[in-house]
Amino acid sequence: MELLTIGAFARVSRLSPKALRLYDELDLLRPARVDPGTGYRYYSAGQLGRARLVAWLRRLGMPLAGIRAVCALEPAEAAREIGAYWARVEAETAVRRDLAAFLVDQLTGESGREPMTMWELRHSAHTDRGLVRPANQDTLYAGRRLLAVADGFGPAGLAASGAAVAALRFLDEAESLPAEGVLGALEDAVRAAGAAVAAVAELAGATNEVGTTLTALLWTGSRMALAHIGDSRVYLLRDGSLHRFTQDHRVSPESPMLHKALTGGADPVPDLRVQEPVPGDRYLLCSDGLTEAVPDARIRELLASGSGPRELVAAALSAGAPDNVTCVVADLHAAV
Repeated sequence: MELLTIGAFARVSRLSPKALRLYDELDLLRPARVDPGTGYRYYSAGQLGRARLVAWLRRLGMPLAGIRAVCALEPAEAAREIGAYWARVEAETAVRRDLAAFLVDQLTGESGREPMTMWELRHSAHTDRGLVRPANQDTLYAGRRLLAVADGFGPAGLAASGAAVAALRFLDEAESLPAEGVLGALEDAVRAAGAAVAAVAELAGATNEVGTTLTALLWTGSRMALAHIGDSRVYLLRDGSLHRFTQDHRVSPESPMLHKALTGGADPVPDLRVQEPVPGDRYLLCSDGLTEAVPDARIRELLASGSGPRELVAAALSAGAPDNVTCVVADLHAAV
């Protein structure tokens, strides 16, 4: 078998010798032969396909751990994983675009203008165990300006979701938001929620099995700010059309596993965005117990007809409700 030197293989694979040495050390792309005397690496022509796949995935920005996982899959499974990864990238890019627009607005002074109309938040909420689960591990909160839904999982899921929501309640109870702004306040609160969940997981003795989603809307009086991690969702009904504000942080659309949630692990990095209100807006926060049972088209019909959380939960129960179901519906009205 004819072998290529590391320099020759680097040229045809479009990977630098430095990258090839790194991928060897990470067991991502091992050479076909290593000279026992000089330590020089040699590669076979049959390794070009894997090398080019690694190069392309690096150009996509995929982390090395993700590349290793993709390279271990059969082609059809690898294609699905790449598609799921890129869907996450596009969703996260959209969130960053919204954040960039918000920062431009802040720095140019546009946000300092007094709104022409002041609004108030009117809401209702309902939660149900569902028809299959032995207990309800969802937690909701609906205050004067904070709305939140958390879907706990694991042996201490209810304690985890409760701790996460409790960590955000100061945003509703404080007289004013912190000086660093609403998004900074939300991000700090989510970090505090992550620490609270980690403490719950440690007490439960199941650090890798206990966690929760957390999705929250914070009303500033003129804007609606969002913090989101997991697969609970926020929808907006505007002019009869239903818009989904959140991206499910699942490993893939078909998988129930989350690649981002509040657990006993690393610090959480939530999605953040700000929404400008329009008269007649209706917001829905819900756990996946609703969206797994009721299609978006039916959710739109119910919200457009004026139905509230109880009707949405009832629709999930009628569809079998295999999971806990939690809904918070909020309407913006001109303050009187």
